[in-house]
This record gives sequence, structure tokens and C-alpha cells, in this order.
Amino acid sequence: MKKLISLKDNIFIAGASGMVGSSIYRTLKKAGYGQRKYGGEIFTPSRKELDLLDFSSVSDWFQKFRPTVVIVAAGKVGGINANANQPADFILENLKIQNNVIEIAWKNKVKRLLFLGSSCIYPKFAQQPLKEEYLLNNSLEPTNEWYAIAKIAGIKLCQALRIQYGFDAISLMPTNLYGSGDNYKSAESHILPALIRKFDEAKRNNSDSVICWGSGNPLREFLHVDDLGKACLYVLENWDPSSKNSPLDENNYPLAFLNVGSGEEVTIKKLAELISSEFGFKGSIIWDTTKPDGTPRKLLNVEKIKEIGWEPEIDLEYGIRETIKSYKSELKNETLRF
Repeated sequence: MKKLISLKDNIFIAGASGMVGSSIYRTLKKAGYGQRKYGGEIFTPSRKELDLLDFSSVSDWFQKFRPTVVIVAAGKVGGINANANQPADFILENLKIQNNVIEIAWKNKVKRLLFLGSSCIYPKFAQQPLKEEYLLNNSLEPTNEWYAIAKIAGIKLCQALRIQYGFDAISLMPTNLYGSGDNYKSAESHILPALIRKFDEAKRNNSDSVICWGSGNPLREFLHVDDLGKACLYVLENWDPSSKNSPLDENNYPLAFLNVGSGEEVTIKKLAELISSEFGFKGSIIWDTTKPDGTPRKLLNVEKIKEIGWEPEIDLEYGIRETIKSYKSELKNETLRF
């Protein structure tokens, strides 16, 4: 089957310096994209080079560089604490970034666009595992609703442009991600990098205990970012929502977005124990139940993306081990985002 993008394409990764964007870049390069001998190029402008919050700047950049494929991996991200303290920033910045890039890509006749959302788009108490059809059928988790609403708007913008104008925009909804290049800042990090930092510091400081937020009982699914990078390339090359063989929802309508995850879940308590073990930490783990747990369970149904031929490859224990190696390397080289 003919691939939907080619090595001749000029690919723009919005958010290329982040954990997700850098993984997508590595995946594309490994697959042969961005080589001038084939006529293609990969654009990875920094924030200084391109302010995605500025519509005029983005428009001028598209006019100058003319990308043919766009991947929207940019956005303001963070954990429960960051979402709670910066609700306006989370909704405003994410809406501006994605609306600017998606609208301008459409106006410049980009041939394919991939928008990356998040599994937090689903209702807090939706049936598990979460199917694509559950979007908007109930209320969101309050601790990250600002970010979730922005991501839902991005999905719907892509879908609306496809329906009204035939713009070839697709979306993926990743589960919780981890891996090389993560954010380890105390006030901004997600659960897995936050635990890596906690146990590393406890080990180095010979601490007797580590305090973790919540009860430790919520269940979470994790996907290594390099698996997501491969999923992004796979759907760009192979998934055409308008194809007769494309996944359909329960009403037999073509799906405009697909879940992407490992299909497996673990308690936060078990996750902490895995990370603690990797660091050789012998102290106790104390759970501060005065802190919020967030959503009790969040497992994606990934049957639809598997239906088109994609499967995750990296299991959690191996992935954590490799992530800790990259964390230590980044710490040693002083490139860690603390």
C-alpha cells in the first residue's frame, strides 16, 4: 500500500524541543525522513526562532518555509499542581498554539497534519477502558479540565476542517507518557518523572523515607515516548480516516482521532515501588492522603489503532530502567529541566 507521506516531504514539528517532539524527530530521521538527497527536510524551529503564540509570526514562517506535513506536539503541559495553579495559562496558551498552527497549516494547503491530544480529554468516571466514542459524554476531571478543554477543541477543530474543507488532519490521544527528555521540575512534572526525582534525591541524601501524593491506589497506564514517536509516523504513513477500511465508531462513522497507549495499567503505589527498586532505595514510602489522587482510573482502549496495524514495543519495567539512565545522563551533563 502506498504511504500517505514520503521522504520528499518537508515536515514541521511544532514543539520539537520537548520530550514528544524530540522523539518524533528521532523516529523520522531513523526512517529516512529529512534527508536532502531525497528532497525532504525536517523543520524544528526553537521558541526563539518561532513564537507559536503569535499568529502573524506563525503565518510568516509558513509562507517562508512551506512545510507539506505538520505535526503539532507543542503545548503547555504539567501535572496536578501546575494545572491547579495556572488554569488560565493552560487553557489560553494551548488554545493559541494549536489554533494558530492548525488554521495556518490549512490555509497554506499542508497535505497532512497530525495533532496530538491527551487521554485527559475523557470524562472522569467514564467506563473503562476508554473508547474514542466516550468523548464529551460526561464531565471532566476537575484537576486538569483547563488543559483537557483545550485539547478537545484541537481535536474538534481538526475534525471540523476535515468535514467542511476536506483538510487531511488526524489526531492521536496518547496516554501518560514518559522517557528521555522529560520535565523533572517539582511544580510542573507528571507522576513518573516526579517519582524518579524524589527517589533519586532520597537515595543520594540517604533519606529514611519518601513522601508521595495521594493514596497510591489510582491506576494509570504509561507509554514510552519512543513508542508514541513510532505511532505518530505509522499513522502519518498509513491511516486515512476516509478509507473504507479505516476504523469506525459505534455508529459506523469514520473516527477522526485514535487512542494510543500500552493497554496495560499499574497502581501509583506499584509504580513508586518499581522506581524505588531501580534506585536501590531502602527507606519507607509514605502516602500523603491529604493530597488529591486525581482520576481513579484511566486506561485507554487501543483496539482501533491496533486494528490498523500499530502495536507498542517497550514494556514498563524496561522503559523505566532506560528512562532512569537518560535522567542520570542528563543530570550529569546539566541538561536536566529542574
